[in-house]
Amino acid sequence: MVGVIGLQEAIDMAVEVGLDLVEVSPNADPPVCKILDYGKYKYEAQKKANEARKKQKVIEVKEIKMRPGIDDHDYEVKMKAVRRFLDDGDKVKMTIRFRGREMAHQDLGLKVLERVREEVDEIAKVEQHPRPEGRLMTMVIAPR
Repeated sequence: MVGVIGLQEAIDMAVEVGLDLVEVSPNADPPVCKILDYGKYKYEAQKKANEARKKQKVIEVKEIKMRPGIDDHDYEVKMKAVRRFLDDGDKVKMTIRFRGREMAHQDLGLKVLERVREEVDEIAKVEQHPRPEGRLMTMVIAPR
C-alpha cells in the first residue's frame, strides 16, 4: 500500500522492481493499480476460469418415448430411467407417440403423462405441460 501517487512515479517504481504496473480498477477515483507480474496474473486467471468451467454441470435433455397403450412393466422400466435422469440433474422430455387410430384417443396419452407427473411430483417440476405436436404429445420435466 503506497497511497495516491503520480502515474510516472508508479511506472518508475514498477520498472525498478522489474514488474508491471497493472490497472485493477479503472473506474475508481483515483484509479487503483498494482505492481505485479502481468504474465503470471493472466496465467492464474486463465487457470481459475478453466477450473470453474470443469465444475459446472451441463444440463442435458433426455428423452423417453412411450405409446398410449403402454403396459405396466414397460411403464415401470421407463419410470426407473426417468428417476435416474432426474437424480443426475438432467431434464426429461416425455414423448407419447400415436400411430394410426390412436390419434382419435389422445386422452389416453394425456392420462399416461398425468400419471408420470403424479409419480415424479416430489422430485421434479413440470417445465412444459403436455401439448400435442402432430402425432406426438410432449411434456418436459426438470429436477427440483
